[in-house]
Amino acid sequence: MGGGSLLTKRAAAATNQTLGLFKILSPFTILLKTLTSSSSSSSSSSAASAQNPKHETSIPKRRKKKNLFEVAQFLPHWGIGYHLAKSHWANVSYEITKINLYKDGRHGKAWGIAHKDGLPIADAPKKISGVHKRCWKYIPSLAKSIESKKSSPKSTETAAKTEVQAA
Repeated sequence: MGGGSLLTKRAAAATNQTLGLFKILSPFTILLKTLTSSSSSSSSSSAASAQNPKHETSIPKRRKKKNLFEVAQFLPHWGIGYHLAKSHWANVSYEITKINLYKDGRHGKAWGIAHKDGLPIADAPKKISGVHKRCWKYIPSLAKSIESKKSSPKSTETAAKTEVQAA
């Protein structure tokens, strides 16, 4: 009985030594496998990008839409006098009359005169709702038409003066 137990102890010790060897080799084999798989995948991806060079750059990044203040900050005088509208509105806009900005410059309150088809709906400005929603856009066509209306009386006056001088 003593000899059998010695033999089982030696067998158990031998298996523990081989398990210990596998434990030591296991991280090494895992590292080796990851290095070989990543190098083969990078070589295959570089081969794919060589075949189709626009593949990685062809995915367009989505633009973050802007709230009213982020649109108005690029306009002169923070957009006062210019027309801004929500992107889903049709033929409706606000002519900005007053802006009260918070310290960060991206939040605040705004007042304006509502316009439909380029004509004012009301005489007095009202507080604009939804100024922090990210759907605002600048309406350049209305601003240009208003500027041309402001400059048109001057141009007719100068044209009349030139006619008088010519006569």
